[in-house]
Amino acid sequence: MIRVLICDDHAVVRSGLTMLLHGKHDIEVVGEASEGDEAIRMALELRPEVVLMDLSMPHGKDGMTATAELKKELPDTAVLILTMHDDDEYLFRAIQIGASGYILKNAPHEELLAAIQSIAAGNAYLYPTATKRLMSEYLQRMKQGGEPAGAYETLSEREKEILGWIAKGYSNKEIADNLVISVKTVETHKSNLMEKLGLKTRPELIKFALKKGLLNFE
Repeated sequence: MIRVLICDDHAVVRSGLTMLLHGKHDIEVVGEASEGDEAIRMALELRPEVVLMDLSMPHGKDGMTATAELKKELPDTAVLILTMHDDDEYLFRAIQIGASGYILKNAPHEELLAAIQSIAAGNAYLYPTATKRLMSEYLQRMKQGGEPAGAYETLSEREKEILGWIAKGYSNKEIADNLVISVKTVETHKSNLMEKLGLKTRPELIKFALKKGLLNFE
């Protein structure tokens, strides 16, 4: 039996998921949480095999932060991100912090059930269009030879630092405030590092930062 904990800030969504999963011969819903802190507390108490985690929860701890903390406390519990965000940035962040799967809320019921069963068995799961997109981008980068050899090593220490801040989603002003430098200086470093790395978009930068192990959401 796969014990599942559902975390979503909308009661109607939680009820709908519980009704969907109830009666499936290998799945049991053991609890419902409305925000991240509650999900962590319940997971520690109930020890589910799988946690269905929404990302956007305005009241309390969000799903990304909760997932990172939950994986520290219960590394063997699989987290399946269930979200409306069809976005590479969220996808890569979720993978980086330890989520076992990522699926959209508009996915067919059969796909959700398959995802739960897959990650409960120790596998990873991405919704089909995300897998196709990632493979396409990977093959395209390989065709282009990937990023320039040794490009990362050409960055200054400050550029590497700013790369990490940008990849985590901070604005130029927030980076400037944290590093006690001007916004113009941040913009200059950002322009230089993007040129050195041969990157043009923010999703590309996030993927590069993930590959280099620069993302840390502790």
